[in-house]
Amino acid sequence: MKVAISSIGKGIDSNVSTVFGRAPYFVIVEIDGKKIVKVESMENASSGQSGGAGISAAQLIAEKGANALITGNVGPRASDVLRQFNIEVYKGDGLVKEAVQKFIDGKLEKIQ
Repeated sequence: MKVAISSIGKGIDSNVSTVFGRAPYFVIVEIDGKKIVKVESMENASSGQSGGAGISAAQLIAEKGANALITGNVGPRASDVLRQFNIEVYKGDGLVKEAVQKFIDGKLEKIQ
């Protein structure tokens, strides 16, 4: 399973971003069983757009094959796009690695 996390930095030791569409980075983690087996970071090219950043960001993580998203908040238009790609959205905060562990343990609140 692949999980995308909106992040303010490049790695799993960064904080989860409170926003989705304008988050500076996305950290994509691949989970096998209850372990993180791969971590990839990418810059969010959509963050500087004047409009539609959430929609573009949603398409970007869908292209990366994400099954779920962990973020602080997601707007309604981005939420619609994520739903179209069957990407479940969870509310997360703190460090990326802590949020991922909570996801693995089933302790994150589902937003949609």
